[in-house]
Amino acid sequence: MKGDRVEIVVDASGDTRTYEVEATRAGRHVDVTHGRGLVEVTEVTRGGTPVRTARFMAARVIALVEHPSPRSAVEDDDETVRPLRVSA
Repeated sequence: MKGDRVEIVVDASGDTRTYEVEATRAGRHVDVTHGRGLVEVTEVTRGGTPVRTARFMAARVIALVEHPSPRSAVEDDDETVRPLRVSA
């Protein structure tokens, strides 16, 4: 969803660098995959086509923070907690 972003902090020989990948248009989202020593962050369209990809060596990644886009409140969203009643 537009506004989703992932922040990646990478060790760069004693220094740290921060990268961000963000879903820039409506209908796009950000996927994170890791395996075989790589962390891959990809912005993907609704149809599954990758738009941009960032790859990092897993051993160098210090932190990976996902920031979901702020969701607008919907009328039927109810934040009150109701007790669960089980009938016997």
